[in-house]
Amino acid sequence: MKAMILAAGRGERMRPLTDHTPKPLLKVGGKPLIVWHLERLAKAGFKEVVINHAYLGGLIEAALGDGSQWGLTIQYSPEKIALETAGGIANALPLLGDEPFLVVNGDTFTEMDFAQLKLNPNNLAHLVLVDNPPQHPQGDFAIQDGMLKNEGTQKLTFSGVGVYHPDLFAGIVQGEPEKLAPLLRWAISEGKATAEHYEGVWHDIGTPGRLISLEKVLMFEPNR
Repeated sequence: MKAMILAAGRGERMRPLTDHTPKPLLKVGGKPLIVWHLERLAKAGFKEVVINHAYLGGLIEAALGDGSQWGLTIQYSPEKIALETAGGIANALPLLGDEPFLVVNGDTFTEMDFAQLKLNPNNLAHLVLVDNPPQHPQGDFAIQDGMLKNEGTQKLTFSGVGVYHPDLFAGIVQGEPEKLAPLLRWAISEGKATAEHYEGVWHDIGTPGRLISLEKVLMFEPNR
């Protein structure tokens, strides 16, 4: 299975840190956020990674190169304008192929085992949900008997990690911005979306304050 890291966001809430550095290259624990993902993908057995980029994308390519230093092959999917999540994935489909693939948000930090994630036959999406962080108490989706639901007794937050079938994005015009949520809600209505609850380490690095908080955690636990 191939993997894709979403790295095209402008990072407005991270300014001024992102004025001259794309958010995935911001360092925490001594290395860029995106490198933590690359290391964990390699450890999980992934060999091929696609990275989309828009804002300051050339810096991402210069920093990561072809991925060989991690035992990976990296291909890039540049965007003239940020295409949102679904649009960015659809734009990268020629690089991702015809089989299910893993997608990871580039502005998160997690210790989940990517090797354990899969998509069951005939399904279109499998999401990893996490406990609701303070900045998102309302959650996004629920899980019922392993199926992803819009509502439920306990709504959880989408971690930004999921496995998708290319057919989920079949209706998107390549190069057009599209959000992921409407596609997921359609897959839910068709009974073709599953989910799991991950209770391990996960951080959404959306603000400078959250980056500093994670830096403090890693300072005291350097061997992650």
